Amino acid sequence: MEYDVIVVGGGHAGIEAGIISAKMGAKTHLLTILVENIGLASCNPAIGGLGKGHLTKEVDALGGVMGIISDHCGIQYRILNASKGPAVRGTRAQIDMDKYRIFARNLVLHTPNLSVSQEIVEELILQESKVIGLKTNIGKIYKAKKIIITTGTFLRGLVHIGESKSQNGRFGESASIKLSKNLESLGFEMGRLKTGTCPRIDGRSIDFSRLEIHKGDFPPPCFSYKTNLAKFNPIQLPCYVTYTNEKTHQLIRDNFHRAPLFTGQIEGVGPRYCPSIEDKINRFATKERHQLFLEPQTSDGVEYYINGLSTSLPFDIQEEIIASIDGLKEARITRYGYAIEYDYVYPTELFHTLETKKIKNLYLAGQINGTTGYEEAAAQGIMAGINAVLDLKKEDERFAFKFGEIKEFVLRRDEAYIGVMIDDLVTKGTKEPYRVFTSRAEYRLLLREDNAIFRLADYAHQFGTIDKRDYEIISKDKQDISQAMQYLEKSSFTPSKENLVLLEKLGEIPINDKCSPMLIIGRDSFNNEKLRKFNSIFENLSDRALHQIRIQSKYYSYIQKQTEDISKMKEMLQVEIPEGFVFDGIPGLSLEVVEKLNKFRPKSLFNASQISGITPAGIDVLHLYIHLRKTS
Repeated sequence: MEYDVIVVGGGHAGIEAGIISAKMGAKTHLLTILVENIGLASCNPAIGGLGKGHLTKEVDALGGVMGIISDHCGIQYRILNASKGPAVRGTRAQIDMDKYRIFARNLVLHTPNLSVSQEIVEELILQESKVIGLKTNIGKIYKAKKIIITTGTFLRGLVHIGESKSQNGRFGESASIKLSKNLESLGFEMGRLKTGTCPRIDGRSIDFSRLEIHKGDFPPPCFSYKTNLAKFNPIQLPCYVTYTNEKTHQLIRDNFHRAPLFTGQIEGVGPRYCPSIEDKINRFATKERHQLFLEPQTSDGVEYYINGLSTSLPFDIQEEIIASIDGLKEARITRYGYAIEYDYVYPTELFHTLETKKIKNLYLAGQINGTTGYEEAAAQGIMAGINAVLDLKKEDERFAFKFGEIKEFVLRRDEAYIGVMIDDLVTKGTKEPYRVFTSRAEYRLLLREDNAIFRLADYAHQFGTIDKRDYEIISKDKQDISQAMQYLEKSSFTPSKENLVLLEKLGEIPINDKCSPMLIIGRDSFNNEKLRKFNSIFENLSDRALHQIRIQSKYYSYIQKQTEDISKMKEMLQVEIPEGFVFDGIPGLSLEVVEKLNKFRPKSLFNASQISGITPAGIDVLHLYIHLRKTS
């Protein structure tokens, strides 16, 4: 049987790739090692966070499912960085990992155009330089026009607990050995990374009276624009905080000689921003304590995840470490922490569409590209799925007239965090597990969580992945926001008697001088209810639209500046590189960049920006010297 798209792997990348492909009308098949583990949260049972919440909402806006699954399966919801500006806030949900897995699996199994089977992929089948199918461990051959590989940590996965090693994709599950060797034999440049997880403990053995309690936010925030806020009343279980201490640290120091991280047993590079506890004690030797979050894994609180205690130390040392921590003296471990090494493909092997440069019709998404995190994986999965289907237009008349004139889907750095992440990966590459941060985005004030649906709904509409009624509502909100901001830009607010009375009724501080009404609307004390009373043009607008108007008013001048910068960047990228331009000797360009520019001889700065290893800073330098040449 031949498919339009085959997805290899049932993790967060595979789920999004498979479902979006099927939604767009492609006959899709998903191959996974264990069907019951589709959507399993193998590490932290949480979705979202700083930067990651942005990705989750962007995936949701494009027609993905991570947000809606989280809203159905969450057990605590919070806004991180709530005291800071909206650009750096992040929605985070603690999830019931069992419920999430079951919900995700059933969603996949009930998606039209999407079928599933439980097999291990061992080999890709090529015809010239194109992939046309694959072979599994039971000898079955599948044919497909497009193949998306989302193997997570399973490529030659090697689990470490102290001196003990086992070939697993995650503990208890078989690693994918032959596929990794197959990719290597096809000439892909590959590396080795490492990640890890922490011990889980029996909730009945925790002394909660010794711990700090952390509750969820009320009202709870949600991820999906499809979630009905009026009916959104999820369970909100508390998390708890405790700390390591000098006894904990000494136990770890005394056993560095048994830590795979330090003995040479682990070769892969681990995540810089999520180090193991032994790495923390080694790197931050003067720190007296480290914060640990105890987070429930399911709604019944049977098991708790110790966030901040990732480790690959031997099981006996893990037991001693936990017993040394306040509130956990009698705690029983249900699952030991471990480190896992796995193969990945250098993401510079990819186009921005996530199609590989070496092999046509082959796409990679998720940890195979060097990223870490469920949200980063989901974002790549949906992009790979969309691009695979769009590319079907070239060879399948069924898709020839779908999706308008779009040939490929590449989000710019000013459009989405997804665009920032993929551009970082394919142009710069990564030698360590990559994760998204708000600081990675040059235009983060424009790429807020709260406006993801407005930024990306038009694309979802073109792909047919958003409900028509939802799109009409969002489009009306978008138009209302635009008209309101145009009105405010042209208006002024004076300290007239009538206006001062209005401010008093609203409980707002009076003004002494004429000003823009945006200065009033942008106050922290202002809310949607006050905005509706402020002027009749706001009376019938939705809460979502009013929220955007208040944010855009508060940061109006900064938003305008970033919008102007983007316009200049777009204009700059259209600049042509003169024929015969000499790249050698330009200060600020590394020898590696010069070598690539000489090799590919790009015709414009946009073409140059698409070359792996050419950074935005390099483009700025190149633009400057092209300008100097023209004026000299």
